[in-house]
Amino acid sequence: MNRRLALKQLAMAAGGLALIPSCDFSEEKVLAAYDELQITESQQQLLQKLVDTIIPKTDLKGATELGVHNFVLVMANDCMSAEEQKQFLGGLKGFDDYTKKTSGTRFTKMDNVEAEKTVNAILEDKPTSDDEMATKYFLQTTKKYTIQGYLNSEYVMTELMPFQLVPGPEFNGKKEIVPGEKVNING
Repeated sequence: MNRRLALKQLAMAAGGLALIPSCDFSEEKVLAAYDELQITESQQQLLQKLVDTIIPKTDLKGATELGVHNFVLVMANDCMSAEEQKQFLGGLKGFDDYTKKTSGTRFTKMDNVEAEKTVNAILEDKPTSDDEMATKYFLQTTKKYTIQGYLNSEYVMTELMPFQLVPGPEFNGKKEIVPGEKVNING
């Protein structure tokens, strides 16, 4: 028996076996960063559009520009209980179909005005079925984390409301706030 040939064939077989798990022929891949949620790329894009609908780009940066959709997913993945995650995922998975059923168009295909009206209508309606409850829970949770992520972003904390650790010698407790002026939220 030739050892070199046997070792070469063993190495080739091991390399081939190592490549087999990486061959994935499924329709959509699950994003690895959110291991508890099992989010797909299309669901992340849906969440990105939803976050952009909640805080759109105006003369200020929008939520999508700041990557707030990733913050929402991280908070849902890391900070929610298993039951809350299940309800969040149920709402996320059914959100596009729910909007198609109620308004005739998928949320990802809507323009910004129509998407905003749809989100407001869902938030104002009282849910009657489990699907509506999951959708409303998903939307409320996404809105909460979107606002939290936006207000705690570097952009807001440095450019819109500059943070000053200690008021220091420039502190003026009687200064009136002028609309449009950058506000130091700490005094």
